[in-house]
Amino acid sequence: MAKWGQGDPRWIVEEREDGTNVNNWHWTERDATSWSKGKLRELLVGIAVENETGHCEVSELKQVEGEASCSSRKGKLIFFYEWNIKLGWKGIIKESGAKHKGLIEIPSLSEENEVDDTEVNVSKKKGDGDILKDLMKTAGTAKVREALGDYLEALKTEFTMGMILPTKAMATQELTVKRKLSENTLQIQTSSPVALGVRIPTVALHMTELFDTAVEQLYRIFTVKDLVQKFSKSPAVLEAEKGGKFQMFDGNITGEYIELLTNKKIVMKWRCRNWPEEHYATVALNFVPTLGQTELQLDCKGVPVCKEENIKFCWQKQHFEEIKGLLQLTTLNG
Repeated sequence: MAKWGQGDPRWIVEEREDGTNVNNWHWTERDATSWSKGKLRELLVGIAVENETGHCEVSELKQVEGEASCSSRKGKLIFFYEWNIKLGWKGIIKESGAKHKGLIEIPSLSEENEVDDTEVNVSKKKGDGDILKDLMKTAGTAKVREALGDYLEALKTEFTMGMILPTKAMATQELTVKRKLSENTLQIQTSSPVALGVRIPTVALHMTELFDTAVEQLYRIFTVKDLVQKFSKSPAVLEAEKGGKFQMFDGNITGEYIELLTNKKIVMKWRCRNWPEEHYATVALNFVPTLGQTELQLDCKGVPVCKEENIKFCWQKQHFEEIKGLLQLTTLNG
């Protein structure tokens, strides 16, 4: 019997306080539905085909129903996806200038079939224009299938970044590579730094909120340490200047100020403690004065897909609602 901590590393599952899936043993699952809908729209809308008789393009994503997910177990990825997709297309006959519209229906894109075998049906509204329909049934269908293949490739690469965590053996190899890179950097000072991390799928958030206060007061709440501590109900560290650092909610939120335009705009590098190491989102706060109120416009880019709902909750509940409570308290005490 092997001693504790020895033996084949594939069978070693460590207990970690942070819940890290060491050696990729545990079953983990990630919902790819929302990400997939955006990716399908990105890849399919705008597809264009043309010949000597006409020009056609996919003009809109009318329907995308279904779901997708990715699971990891023992270092292997398992994909599930099932989609029913309807696209709108439009075209023009070059000689006459006549315009026509139609539909492209993909009733079942799933892991059970190869992309080349996936059913793609092209139809057109009543009337002339069959030459455009034929163009979409041939060249158009080929391009649609190509885009579906690109989606599946992105699902298996882009979306799954970070799902297979480094094992101890991989970590040792990375350390060796890192040392070699350091040695090479010393020898060739012009070499570019090499990133050893992995890219993770991210989303962008946009939120707006109205506050019953002047723009100057709302701006101060985000930049004055005492006021930040009051609405967050926790110690904070703030250096409200370009390049200055900040830390809030007992260190759960940290970052750096990139730009500050007094009473107008704040741009920050922003991260949660439980995000992948060294990964930051970019948060922009725009302060827009309205009649007796201030509209706060928040744009947050680079949020890990799996943390989207958590970040929405963080801003809505722990920032916006707490700030409104502080403003009401200030008004009453005033």
